[in-house]
Amino acid sequence: MQFNPANGHVVRFDGRAMLFHVPTSALFELDELGAAVIECAQRDPQAGSSALESRFGRDAVSACVDEFTRLEVLQETDGLRPINPQALKVENYPLSTIVLNVNTGCNLSCRYCYKEDLAVPARGERMSFEIASRSVDLLLRQAAARSRVGIVFFGGEPLTNVALIRQVVDYALPRARAEEKSVDFSLTTNATLLTPELIEYFDAHRFGISVSIDGPRAVHDRNRRTVGGRGTYDVVARKVRLLLERYRSRPVGARVTLTAGTTEVEAIHAHLRGELGFHEVGYAPVTASAGAAHALSEVELTEVYAAFERLGEQYLAAALTGHNTGFSNLHQLMTDLHEGRRKSLPCGAGVGLLAVDRKGGLNLCHRFTGSELPTFGDVDTGIDGVQLGQFLGRAADRSGTHCATCRIRNLCAGGCYHESWLRYGDPHHRTYHYCDLLRRWVDFGIRIYSEIVARNPRFLNAHIEPRRAVA
Repeated sequence: MQFNPANGHVVRFDGRAMLFHVPTSALFELDELGAAVIECAQRDPQAGSSALESRFGRDAVSACVDEFTRLEVLQETDGLRPINPQALKVENYPLSTIVLNVNTGCNLSCRYCYKEDLAVPARGERMSFEIASRSVDLLLRQAAARSRVGIVFFGGEPLTNVALIRQVVDYALPRARAEEKSVDFSLTTNATLLTPELIEYFDAHRFGISVSIDGPRAVHDRNRRTVGGRGTYDVVARKVRLLLERYRSRPVGARVTLTAGTTEVEAIHAHLRGELGFHEVGYAPVTASAGAAHALSEVELTEVYAAFERLGEQYLAAALTGHNTGFSNLHQLMTDLHEGRRKSLPCGAGVGLLAVDRKGGLNLCHRFTGSELPTFGDVDTGIDGVQLGQFLGRAADRSGTHCATCRIRNLCAGGCYHESWLRYGDPHHRTYHYCDLLRRWVDFGIRIYSEIVARNPRFLNAHIEPRRAVA
């Protein structure tokens, strides 16, 4: 029998060994016998079991081998095969979330912005209430079996079209109530247009709010500037403090974009979490546009992940005392491992989520509005199930790709469609440019999660399970 690394992966640390069962995303701590059986199968599949039997006993070794065989972690040497789900055929689209691109205009001119339909405020194209209301109707039809739906306001800068946001809220709440559903509202903003009155309004309607901010002044002002080229940190920080002082309904998160020359993750976290007071901070390393001036180099990307691990050690130390440091990237990985997440697709785009552009076109997600990727229907005719089903079926097909045997294939599922679109011109191309770093990151996460489970499992009850209940 041979150990199949496509179905099992062992992470060793501090004298412990954790088996990650790839097909189910389950974790098992190996005892001395289990670790020895796998080591033997990895080292010399042709070796007999006599040495193990003399050490542990024939019955114990046989039972252990049987268990690993049932998991298909051990397989016949000439029959190694990865366990992958059957070909995915998507025929139903039970939306839970609709993203409304309320204005292509933005009052900032961030150097790394990916929005292909972005415009300065004076040239911004605003979504009409007619399109927005029909989007809500589509969401409620497609979410017939759901008790809860979400509406996300996006841009450009969504606060440049506050009037539409208010109209949509007033329309969606009674419509959802009539369908016996609750509705969550959320938005991502650069914060510059926040006012006390708006904060009060968002608080009253329990908006989920995420703020785009890149760190302390020197870091933030490298890229996040006005149309005239001035840095925006001072106004953003002032508005953030106002928001965090007054907003009580839900935790507020920060979204950081890491670009060329920006690898000081720990200092950014200390400022945004420790000084400004965000509940959590998530980091998006820019890798999609190979050769672009703002993209992280390979060396810089490696530095970023090394900083992630150092920040992760702080997360672990705090978790063992029952506290959450708000490191969103690692917290999400803890959630995935805790739930045993198994993904056939990279994300919910196209299945649970679609984004509506100002003309009513249904885009795969908010990143694709204004791009050359074809839309999948519109708010009047509904979802083009044939085209969308073909797109998703191809995305889920791992044959002929490295994903077929990758040990993190059910956590990653090939990577972000939009990153692949920008880097390779093909949304189905796998994001091979950082696979090794992602595998290392998951190994790190397995260690952190295992330590928390062993030393303070109450952290998971207090900080992971409530988070999923709200999300």
